[in-house]
Amino acid sequence: MPDSQPQPHPPSDPSGSSGPSGPAALLLCGARLTDGRTVDVRLGGGRIEAVGTSGSLGAGTARTPATRVDLSGYLLLPAPAEAHAHGDTALTAERPGPVSYAPEDVQRRATEAALLQLGHGATALRAHVRVGDVQGLGALGAVLQARRSLRGLAELTAVAMPRLLTGVAGGEGLAMLRDAVKMGASVVGGCPDHDPDPAGYAEAVLELASEHGCPVDLHTDAADPARLSRLAAMAAGLRPGVTIGPCAGLARLPADAASRVAEQLAAAGVTVVCLPQGGCGSTDRRGTAPVRLLRAAGVRVAAGSGALRDVSNPVGRGDPLEAAYLLASVHGLRPEEAYDAVCASARAALGLPEVRVEAGFPAELLAVRGDRLAGALSLAYSRIVVHRGRVVARTSAVREYCGSATAADPGLPRQGRKELS
Repeated sequence: MPDSQPQPHPPSDPSGSSGPSGPAALLLCGARLTDGRTVDVRLGGGRIEAVGTSGSLGAGTARTPATRVDLSGYLLLPAPAEAHAHGDTALTAERPGPVSYAPEDVQRRATEAALLQLGHGATALRAHVRVGDVQGLGALGAVLQARRSLRGLAELTAVAMPRLLTGVAGGEGLAMLRDAVKMGASVVGGCPDHDPDPAGYAEAVLELASEHGCPVDLHTDAADPARLSRLAAMAAGLRPGVTIGPCAGLARLPADAASRVAEQLAAAGVTVVCLPQGGCGSTDRRGTAPVRLLRAAGVRVAAGSGALRDVSNPVGRGDPLEAAYLLASVHGLRPEEAYDAVCASARAALGLPEVRVEAGFPAELLAVRGDRLAGALSLAYSRIVVHRGRVVARTSAVREYCGSATAADPGLPRQGRKELS
């Protein structure tokens, strides 16, 4: 079976990096695009400089030569983004005892989780971090430190998640949320469903976000249509924008009620992030939002990974291509629509610029072994990840077969380089 181990490259890696001074020029040769063309792509200054037919682009200049990367046999895509991660609790399912929130443990977990997801192709990640209670602001500080250590490899942003924001106990949570924003949390969020006054909780988050000019990202099961309608009314017109998820409860509502709510969310510009790979610890129910109904109503639907091997999902992979595969295979989206949920829509939900394999766009790219998107979502083992114009991770998989008349048939595909004993 293929062995898939992402290996992030250090800044001194020769595959396009020039260290702290910025990325060197990079020439991606012989890549296949989703429209069937085979092209060369030249990168420089963190952006795509040119796209031309295979063999048509020069490898830079004598002063700034470009490093060549052979992408023959690879499909080149805009890189996905991870719209919903939990770095503070990731990779804890198999550890005995309660989860440690010691800053050094949280930083190690958040860094390792981000690198795993980077190896899958996600060059930008949004991590939801609990603040208050036992962890105070320590977990947030550790995730922000992980963000600094990952600079140049991946973009990590943090969402501050207080437990309570209403009533007597909510005053401390609101103060903690304000401190989290001052500390460096760039998104405010939380889980209104766990507060005695869910509408009041959401209103407090939206007011603070408006005051500081921050995006909002709220956890909700979305099982109460009246509450969702009120949230949509409060969120309408708020900029930078409002995201909610995983919204599995919408799938349990009657179709007419779910459709009305979806139309209200679309009118308010609210993005829904679903979790097709499983839930997370901030919501009590599993399931996936009705993505086709939401898309039909005009709601931007993104997909995230949710829990990454914590108690909520001990086998979570954190792989955006698996999320897209599930949207296609289980929920009936076309491969292009499914990949949009983890790429263009996810990037938009994170407030990131659009990426296309065209000149002038950011050099945030993922090359996967294969020649069609459907095949890539099915068997995307080998991957090459480009962030800010340089290769930052490689995953190489080789399948080998033992000798047999079938395996030796020249008409069948064969990757093996030697016979197995």
